[in-house]
Amino acid sequence: MARKTRVTKTPARLTHFDEAGRAHMVDVSAKAATGRVAVASGHVTVSKETMRLIRAGQVKKGDVLSVAELAGIMGAKKTSELIPLCHPLALSAVSVVLKPNPRQSRIEITATVRTTGPTGVEMEALTAVSVAALTVYDMCKAADRAMVLGDIRLEHKSGGKSGVYERTR
Repeated sequence: MARKTRVTKTPARLTHFDEAGRAHMVDVSAKAATGRVAVASGHVTVSKETMRLIRAGQVKKGDVLSVAELAGIMGAKKTSELIPLCHPLALSAVSVVLKPNPRQSRIEITATVRTTGPTGVEMEALTAVSVAALTVYDMCKAADRAMVLGDIRLEHKSGGKSGVYERTR
């Protein structure tokens, strides 16, 4: 089933390319600093045995959920070092939450990132989810190499000139 999205404004062109088609970092110096929020989500599908190990705190590398939450926060803070054209941002808050979903045999991940500045934090939220998911994989790979990282996506963004984006289900 296709997901519908609602966007208040759509950019007319790709902003990370100049008139000659060369990649460049967007100049945000003239943009007003506004409150910005982005929420991203994703999940890691694991075997039933891996889910049991995670929930029982029996993964040999330690507390998977706590370590992955911390890794996601650290990932958000390092986004501009990983994504070439991202601006380094002073983040006001980063929250990463991992929840086991035994029924679907997956770990659900949600990241919320906030700042006040001239550019958004969507990439930071997406990076937080990605790094948290990779950390789950790294910590559990000895027990389950068939894990699948999936559906990493932007759920919400607000602030700035482009307005509000909400993923609709």
